[in-house]
Amino acid sequence: MMFDPFYPFDWLATQIVEKLFGLSLESHLGASLHFFFYDVPKVLSLLLTISFVVGTFQSFLQPEKVRDWLGGKRTVVGNSMAAGVGIVTPFCSCSAVPLFIGFLEAGVPLGVTFSYLISAPMVNEVAVILLWGLFGLRVTVMYIGFGVILAIAAGYAIGLLKLEPWVEPFVWELQKIRQKEGTEPREIEEIELTWKQGLEQGQYQATEIVKTVWPYVVGGIAIGAGIHGYAPEDLVARVAGAGNPLAVPIAVVMGVPLYANIAGVLPITEALVSKGMALGTVLSFTMAVTALSLPEIVILRKVLRPQLLGVFIGLMTMGIVSVGYLFNAVL
Repeated sequence: MMFDPFYPFDWLATQIVEKLFGLSLESHLGASLHFFFYDVPKVLSLLLTISFVVGTFQSFLQPEKVRDWLGGKRTVVGNSMAAGVGIVTPFCSCSAVPLFIGFLEAGVPLGVTFSYLISAPMVNEVAVILLWGLFGLRVTVMYIGFGVILAIAAGYAIGLLKLEPWVEPFVWELQKIRQKEGTEPREIEEIELTWKQGLEQGQYQATEIVKTVWPYVVGGIAIGAGIHGYAPEDLVARVAGAGNPLAVPIAVVMGVPLYANIAGVLPITEALVSKGMALGTVLSFTMAVTALSLPEIVILRKVLRPQLLGVFIGLMTMGIVSVGYLFNAVL
C-alpha cells in the first residue's frame, strides 16, 4: 500500500465526525465536516513546510541579482531564463511596476521582462503548494510546465512584435537619465547571507505567509466543504463540466478580479472538481487569478500604453483558455 503522508489528518477528521459528532460520512453534513477537518490541517501544514523551504532559498535571491542575470539576454533563451527565474523568486504583481522599470533600465529586453512578470506571480509558492496538496504532484507539475511555457511564448511574441514604443515614455526617460549620469543599474552590491540567516529568513517568510493567508484558506475550505456536502453534482457538471464548451473562457473571466483570494479559491475549486467540474477548467481559472488579475492590469497601466496592455491581455487570455482546453483533453 502506498504511503499517504496525509493519513493522520484523514483519520482525525473521521474520528471527529463519527465519534465526536456522531454523524455518518455518507450524510451531507458528515461529508462537509470531514472535508473541512481534513483539509484545514493538511493545507496549512503544507503551506508552512514548503513556504519555509522556498523562503530559505529565496533569501539568497535579490531583485537586483535577477535584473543583472537577465540584462542583455534576448530571443527564446532569455525568455526561458526569465520564466525559470520567475518560479523561484518571491515577487508578485504588486512589484510589477518597480521591477518593470528596473529591468528595462538594466537593459533587459521588453519580451524577456514580460516572461518574468508572467511567470513570477502565476507559478508562485502559494498556488503551487495548494495545488500539490489538493490535486497531487502530477497536476502540479503539469500546471508548472504549462505556466512556464505560456510565460515563454507570450514574452517571446511580445519581443517579436517590437512593442517598445507602447511603453510609457517616462520609463525610457528614466533610462536615459541613468545613462547620462553614468549610473549603471547592474552594478549592485552583493549581500551574502549565511545559511543560518537564510534559515531564519525562511522561517520568517513561512510564518508571515501563513499569518497572511490562513483566513482565506479556512474560509475557502469552509465554502468548499459546503459545496462538497450539498451542491448537486449534476448541476455543477452541467454548468462547468467538460461537456460545456464555454466553461473554460467563463472560468477565465471569473478569475480576473480574484487575485487576493487565491488561497481561498483553490479549496473551493477542489470541491467543485469533486462535484464534476473539469480539472482543466479549474486550472485555467487558477492561472487567470494569478497571472491576469485586475490589480495587476491596473498596476501595469502605469507603465504600459493601452495598446501594449491590450496585447498582453489578449495573449494571456488566449494562452490560458488554450491551456484550459488542453488540460481537459489530457487529464
